[in-house]
Amino acid sequence: MPSVQEQQLDLWGNGASGESWSVRESARARRLTVRVFRTGRVEVIVPPRTSRRMLHRFIHEHRGWIDAKREAARAEARPLEPFPPASIRFAATGEELRLELAPEASGRLGASRRPGGVLRLAGTNGERRQVERVLRSWLVAESRAHLGVRLEAIAREFGFRYERLSIRRQRTRWGSCSTRGTISLNCCLMFQRPEVVRYLLIHELSHTRHMNHSSRFWGTVADCCAEYELLDRELLEGWRQVPGWVFGGE
Repeated sequence: MPSVQEQQLDLWGNGASGESWSVRESARARRLTVRVFRTGRVEVIVPPRTSRRMLHRFIHEHRGWIDAKREAARAEARPLEPFPPASIRFAATGEELRLELAPEASGRLGASRRPGGVLRLAGTNGERRQVERVLRSWLVAESRAHLGVRLEAIAREFGFRYERLSIRRQRTRWGSCSTRGTISLNCCLMFQRPEVVRYLLIHELSHTRHMNHSSRFWGTVADCCAEYELLDRELLEGWRQVPGWVFGGE
């Protein structure tokens, strides 16, 4: 299989299944793994230079488990949310903002805070994709402001050092740490409880000392966050807290 960042493949080769699942090649992967998300979407993560034959064999061996997880995800799926949302609530800060559309407003398209807990979207015509785009850009900016302060504070508290912060909007990862000390955080953390966010930040900062998930790494995490196991399990279900507009029809 060619090297890919992310691609869509018909895993059965002839299109008969009607399913195109996401396949992501990861330089850090040591074996093939599969994830089934709350939407029923399937992602297969493969090491570099994985052959198509190996991929098909892996899917065939795990097809029963995948189908069962997809059905369970669909059964537990939340009902469709109204759009645009009446309000946006950040569990990470306990803040709730009421959404106000202002299509008649002149000036640059964008979102801004107003007194009384209002988030005003100026210049939007109400079209869903446009509103989603504005909300997503605003979410990333808000995440950088809040998570950046928290990351710096925790780094000082425990003596960690990192080089820079990157905020992303990702479907599959809550965070990562590069060998150069760049910590990447998912803006969807804003919809998680403060304790869960703190654990994730400690997790990524611990990677600045141990670029693996060895016993020494988990020992570092435990020294800073004794309840990390419970919080890690909660984070696995954290996607349920993310509003539909964050990813929309992507």
